[in-house]
Amino acid sequence: MLGTLGVESELQVLMCGPMSEEIQEYKISVSDEVLDDLRTRLLAARWPDEISDQGWTYGTSAEYLKELCDTWATKFDWRAQEAKFNAWPNYVTEIDGQQVHFIHARSPEPDALPLIITHGWPGSVAEFLDVIEPLRDPRSHGGDPAQAFHIVVPSIPGYGWSGPTTEPGWDVRRVADAWKTLMARLGYDRYGAQGGDWGAMISSQVAIVDAEHVAGLHINMVIGMPGADPLTEAEQADMDQTSAFMNEGSAYQQIQGKNPQTLGYGLTDSPVGLAGWIAEKFHHWTHHPDGDLETAVTREQLLTNLTVYWTTKTINSSIRLYFESQKSNRFPPFEVVNVPTGCAIFPGEILKMPESWARNLYNVTHYKRYDRGGHFAALEEPDLFIADVREFFATVR
Repeated sequence: MLGTLGVESELQVLMCGPMSEEIQEYKISVSDEVLDDLRTRLLAARWPDEISDQGWTYGTSAEYLKELCDTWATKFDWRAQEAKFNAWPNYVTEIDGQQVHFIHARSPEPDALPLIITHGWPGSVAEFLDVIEPLRDPRSHGGDPAQAFHIVVPSIPGYGWSGPTTEPGWDVRRVADAWKTLMARLGYDRYGAQGGDWGAMISSQVAIVDAEHVAGLHINMVIGMPGADPLTEAEQADMDQTSAFMNEGSAYQQIQGKNPQTLGYGLTDSPVGLAGWIAEKFHHWTHHPDGDLETAVTREQLLTNLTVYWTTKTINSSIRLYFESQKSNRFPPFEVVNVPTGCAIFPGEILKMPESWARNLYNVTHYKRYDRGGHFAALEEPDLFIADVREFFATVR
């Protein structure tokens, strides 16, 4: 376990240079040329027609997307967001031949529990910018210092500053093996894992491949395994919601899982195409009963996430995770997880499997439902997310 010295002296970091297994300091810095090119493309976009007064019925609303892209081109301040990322210690290291970027925010509490938090698609480490500080330093935010965490937030290989990947085979198990290596390289011999979307599947795999070091697993997208017990009325409602999503909202999985390269040409070349593809997922997967996406996440948060994908040119490598994980039959990972598991259930989640199914797959010791929030829980409802993470991990420290 790392001691109480500063991060730099503990890790003996180097300024960013040729990749190696050394942990190297990293500064997020996008060139003016890349940002100017982004604005030029947005302002010169060729727009498709749309049947009037249909909103999001046929896909992403053209009216909304035009407003979003106008803000992106003329008002959005990437430099301010860049400063938010760089306010935390960012690092890169090489694992299994791949650059891995991560934020490492150590707690001032020496007995804090290390916690690795993993995003999904179409998210990024930007999802966690508002939860790092309260989790790292609860004492300064009205919380119990005994609930502090040393926070590690990596970009999945192929995503953001961990991308692009350059060889086949980066499925969820290989990412989990990389996280096992990363936590060992940081000196953490006992830690927690948290995730939603792909982060839930990757973290589940971490709990399998590194069970002797994982104190507990917390997930906010819960999968499960059918059992013999009949479903309760509430469980049947969950199953009906999940079935509706698979029937009506999962076409992207088929495309990304079978023809990712074909899709990648358009999304890599056109920021409007990228925004249209990702904004649809945020609209459908967040919890906003009033129908307004921006009551769930702000426009600035959405554009920050989009800019991460655009400026790192990683939308194509990010969607390959679907292809690789389906090919290796790790989609989802139907292996029993024996470490203590906490489940946070949000009403806007895309997959809401019956609780009894979750218990067939995980050693569930904490299961809690909420009345607001969706797929991007840390982004949509940071206070609920923080409270649930603290509550669960208090039982395994």
